[in-house]
Amino acid sequence: MKKLQIICLVAFAFLFSNTTFAQETEATNYDQGFRLGFGVNGGLPTDNDYDWALGGDVRLQYDLSKKTSLTLTTGFTNLFNGKKDAAGNDIKDLGFIPAKAGFKAFVLKDQFYVLGELGAGFAVTNGYNNTTFLWSPGIGYANKYIDLSVRYEDYHDFRTNQVALRVAYGFKL
Repeated sequence: MKKLQIICLVAFAFLFSNTTFAQETEATNYDQGFRLGFGVNGGLPTDNDYDWALGGDVRLQYDLSKKTSLTLTTGFTNLFNGKKDAAGNDIKDLGFIPAKAGFKAFVLKDQFYVLGELGAGFAVTNGYNNTTFLWSPGIGYANKYIDLSVRYEDYHDFRTNQVALRVAYGFKL
């Protein structure tokens, strides 16, 4: 009889603990949608043609999931130069409008990401009229409103590139 009481007590404890600690979780879907961000960029060209870069951009982002997004970015970037050419003439600054499409993948805690963008840069200042292919891989951190990133950006036909820091404010549309 003592064994039967112990078995019943263990069975009761097991059943009670199973129902007490069981948690029900609702499956939630991630809301796909658009985000808009406004950023300021500062950069250092990695060659000797330009001294520094400054620009601003607007980025439209479509979140495919919590971990992946598509991006469209445009704005204005100016590469500043205080140097002279071999004949002693001032080398002109280069201002251009980038137009890029990209893919962003969050790799750590839904905040740290890698980003790759491809597009074109349209020269618009100082008599430059070239258009160049550009590509830019980067890494960054984003939360609900702030986006900080570092990227390498190469401008093929402008024969230069830069390492840039982007500080941006973004929000859901």
